[in-house]
Amino acid sequence: MKKKRVGLFGGTFNPVHLGHLRAAEIVQEKFRLDEVLFIPSYIPPHKDTSDVVSPSHRLKMVELTLRSNSHFVPSSIEIDAKGKSYSIITLNRVKKLYPEALIFFILGIDAFLEIDTWKDYEHVLKRCFFVVISRPGYHLYEAKKKLKGKYLKKMHEFSRSEALTDKLLSTFIIFFLPIDAVNVASTDIRDRIRRSDSIEAMVSVEVEAYIKENKLYQI
Repeated sequence: MKKKRVGLFGGTFNPVHLGHLRAAEIVQEKFRLDEVLFIPSYIPPHKDTSDVVSPSHRLKMVELTLRSNSHFVPSSIEIDAKGKSYSIITLNRVKKLYPEALIFFILGIDAFLEIDTWKDYEHVLKRCFFVVISRPGYHLYEAKKKLKGKYLKKMHEFSRSEALTDKLLSTFIIFFLPIDAVNVASTDIRDRIRRSDSIEAMVSVEVEAYIKENKLYQI
């Protein structure tokens, strides 16, 4: 019986935007994932939280964004746990929920470049696959230089048209995936809101309405 494939897509999602959604769609299709869990952090360990809105607002915006995709599931696993949202703790919790599944940890290259600052990052690498997606302003070769030694033979960079095979999954644990995603950043969205500029086509219609209704990011 084929094992279920579950993607973990964590982040502050402050707010979640169409760039997040498009990146997850590309990964879900490439790796044939049955589910992708969107996991807003409670307290992001590596970010300034001074302009981060409440977890309940960020989770609600994720829920609104994912309504039209049956493969995508909003998850409150880190918010419910409270405390700092360390990847190793989240992974252990997900493993209990999906004990037989193959887990694919989805992250941007910017986050991967900080992996050596993560709590128990080598244990995370042992327990799941990593899918590192490109982002404007970063280069995948930078990420490939981040981990040395035994990990060098465990990395694979996809070409644009290359398909995933069972052999690749049995050989590598870290996959670098170049994508043509929507060039949107949450920081830009928050700045535009403060200037009373439009955020149309940067977030879903539902999220745009939610931000306006709740007067988020205006200060």
